Amino acid sequence: MRWGGPALRLTALVGDTDLWHHRPLAGEIVRRARAAGLAGASVFHGVEGYGAGRAVHSAGLLSISDGLPVAVVIVDRAERVRAFLPQLDELLGGRGLVTVEEVDVYGGPEADG
Repeated sequence: MRWGGPALRLTALVGDTDLWHHRPLAGEIVRRARAAGLAGASVFHGVEGYGAGRAVHSAGLLSISDGLPVAVVIVDRAERVRAFLPQLDELLGGRGLVTVEEVDVYGGPEADG
């Protein structure tokens, strides 16, 4: 069933080498989001970026490719995303950056009726 209407988009920006108990942090965020019943989560791997440390990380051939940026994006209804935030805080432990934005989900014609 497709749904549409107001929702929140949560984006957690972490590094690709960040771990949670010896497992990739981004993957653990996705697993927890699924277990929490959130509508969907995706991981997007960046090719270049920098964070609080101000060091630029790049996927270029002559660059160090450790610590590339990873964005974990979750979209669901506001109350469900907000309920997930304590788990995300536990996983991040002060790392990364989290944004929460209001979005409008397009559910297609069948969601209108």
